[in-house]
Amino acid sequence: MTRPITAGVDGTEESLAALDWAAREAVRRGLPLRVVHAWRYADALPGADRDTQQGWVTDGVAEAVRAVCGRHQVPEVGVDVLEGGAAEALAEAAADAEMLVLGSRGHGPVVGFLLGSVGRQVIAEAHRPVVLVRAGDEPVAEAGGRDVVVGQHGGPEDSAAALSFAFETAAARGATVRAVRAWTLPPVFAYSPASLKLLDDAGGLEPYEKQALADALGPWRERYPEVPVAEHVELGSAGQVLLSLAGRAQLLVVGRRAHRTAVGARIGSVAHGVLHHAECPVAVVPHD
Repeated sequence: MTRPITAGVDGTEESLAALDWAAREAVRRGLPLRVVHAWRYADALPGADRDTQQGWVTDGVAEAVRAVCGRHQVPEVGVDVLEGGAAEALAEAAADAEMLVLGSRGHGPVVGFLLGSVGRQVIAEAHRPVVLVRAGDEPVAEAGGRDVVVGQHGGPEDSAAALSFAFETAAARGATVRAVRAWTLPPVFAYSPASLKLLDDAGGLEPYEKQALADALGPWRERYPEVPVAEHVELGSAGQVLLSLAGRAQLLVVGRRAHRTAVGARIGSVAHGVLHHAECPVAVVPHD
């Protein structure tokens, strides 16, 4: 089954930027574009029955789709106007998508970025990658464009989903993958004879981290030999290190655990941090 690039739109400037981003990605990958809008009937509007309101919504979405198709030669476009809650409709749409693309509110008078309850819920619940795009996002030139930055942690399997998404995206764009591994000094009580031997064999903490990153990248270098790769290992928190590189990125890719906890689905601290502060589009990729 061919999965589409799905964009959630609601008429805001942010969602139209997401639609434009999704259309460009659909063209790059040769995939269909699916446009989803969720709405609720407002009985407080005088003289506007359900059919009238649905007509307004449908016309607005159609206008946005016509505009984006006028700018991009999208292979195939489908439109779904769904009645119901936005978070539920978008999470359901994400299940059948190659990725779900949403608009996000950018920096305002307060420091940081407000993700919004719908975006937060969709990211936490989705089992497919979700990309957040800010209003005003500009296309990056394919040749010599900025890197696709991806965070890597743990062993090769822990970041496989994020690395796969990053390499596939970079291949479609002719971009470089900049793989980032952040590390911190472990507390004294975390040391054990086994861990000390591993560090000794590697020649120290930093060489150990560099080798761990190289091991994780190995399969993806083989699968995508045409994609240039830059390795970045730095002492510091993962969120801070990734954000320090986001200004030179055309896309920042992070992973999050897909399983639910006792308090429900969560985004994760690293994904939460970069979503609130990165200026470039951010892709959140779930993994087991």
